[in-house]
Amino acid sequence: MTNLFATTDEHEELRAAVRNVVEAKVAPFAADVDENSRFPQEALDALVATDFHAPHIPEEFGGVGADALAVCIVIEEIARGCASSSLIPAVNKLGSMPVQLAGSQELKAKYFPAVARGEAMFSYGLSEREAGSDTAAMKTRARRVGDDWILNGSKAWITNAGVSKFYTVMAVTDPDGARGRNVSAFVVEADDAGFSFGEPERKLGIKGSPTRELYFDNVRIPGDRIIGAEGEGLKIALRTLDHTRVTIAAQAVGIAQGALDYAVNYVQQRQQFGKAISEFQGVQFMLADMAMKLETARQMMYVAAAKSERTDKDLGFFGAAAKCYASDAAMEITTDAVQLLGGAGYVKDHPVERMMRDAKITQIYEGTNQIQRMVMARHLMK
Repeated sequence: MTNLFATTDEHEELRAAVRNVVEAKVAPFAADVDENSRFPQEALDALVATDFHAPHIPEEFGGVGADALAVCIVIEEIARGCASSSLIPAVNKLGSMPVQLAGSQELKAKYFPAVARGEAMFSYGLSEREAGSDTAAMKTRARRVGDDWILNGSKAWITNAGVSKFYTVMAVTDPDGARGRNVSAFVVEADDAGFSFGEPERKLGIKGSPTRELYFDNVRIPGDRIIGAEGEGLKIALRTLDHTRVTIAAQAVGIAQGALDYAVNYVQQRQQFGKAISEFQGVQFMLADMAMKLETARQMMYVAAAKSERTDKDLGFFGAAAKCYASDAAMEITTDAVQLLGGAGYVKDHPVERMMRDAKITQIYEGTNQIQRMVMARHLMK
């Protein structure tokens, strides 16, 4: 039987190291980050100091070259303490993955070292207000002028916008070309003339990770900043999502683990009818179901991460399945955690209400779970 994945001693040592950092320097600030909708600078500083901020960057560019499973473990453990902070390594991978998959060596050498050193973060610009699930309907345009490109339009729902220095942006480069094959990918820098940001969105969860629109007003992009070949942008974008949906599964698993851990501790302390509520069978059944769903999600995510590392042909199916199942499970588990705490679960004195709010986005971004089901079905019918 094929060994789909295996965590090594090094993976488990990594987990312990990340957990120690998170418990000491990330989780203590999670409530304040959420309450004040502020970027988790303490987390960024701690993650940069330990090389957990962008562990996927290859060693040849100054990174640690972590494999896909190791990256997922990092994201999972950070999300267990603070979902907003877990988007630091997750979005660094999302934003830079197109360059890693299709960029020239020169492009990688230009941008990856700064990300590896923690001097810059990388975001991803694909969605637009009227082109979310239907990405091929994007309106942002890039027009060739000599060796350069002039970029006009906007992008919406961009994670860590305004904090990141680099942005992978998809734009239509051939308006008369075949739909989906007329899009190209570019690297945009935060200080490019004509590039600006919208106001931060007011969100249900992940409030510490800024979400803003990107605006392009005649932004001149040097020709050497195109990622891959002209017209291959959407193909590159979808290949990217095959890999990075696994990281959203990791985030969902981490959020769910944090909620389960807190609920288990609470029900063993909470007394009703003269005994801890953990002694009631109804509570025990809830905990068992939560743990069963969580462990199933974790195993699916680890398998998908191993497939991402190998770039297996069925990665698209497994990435979508892991993201879909784990995020649905996280929503159920965090909701049950709130229920187990009763009235205490509904107030901000306890973190489970934040975890429930944070979990919701994992069902939506990097493709809604309805889109994930379409992706899986298409793989089945090939």
